[in-house]
Amino acid sequence: MIHKRIRPFNTKETYPEQKLDNDLSQGVVARGTMVFLRGQVAQDLDSRESTGMGDAGAQTRKTMENIDMLLKEAGSEMAHVCRIVVYLTDIRYREAVYQEMGKWLKGVHPCSTGIVVPALARPEWVVEIEVTAVIPD
Repeated sequence: MIHKRIRPFNTKETYPEQKLDNDLSQGVVARGTMVFLRGQVAQDLDSRESTGMGDAGAQTRKTMENIDMLLKEAGSEMAHVCRIVVYLTDIRYREAVYQEMGKWLKGVHPCSTGIVVPALARPEWVVEIEVTAVIPD
């Protein structure tokens, strides 16, 4: 494996009371050129149109599509994500957001931090995800 994942785990075992299935790690030692993506939201990056209004899962899907596209443009890919920070406007969105996000990061085991905030830059957005990845040597 290109990156050393420290203490990888799955949320099924760590949070059995939640219906989540996310592969995460306590830490990642990465080699290569760093890629820092700004927080991504459910917005079409070309038209600037917001999508998935009223649906946290749909907003997360568009957010992850944006992340995937930007990483590829940078010369990286989802497999090289080291850290994610998830911002939610309501804790009740957590399950839908993490279920969708987990589909995109299956087997990757990034470090993850989740934060509940009062609002994001636009009132229709309920989730924002920030990613740090690498382009391997």
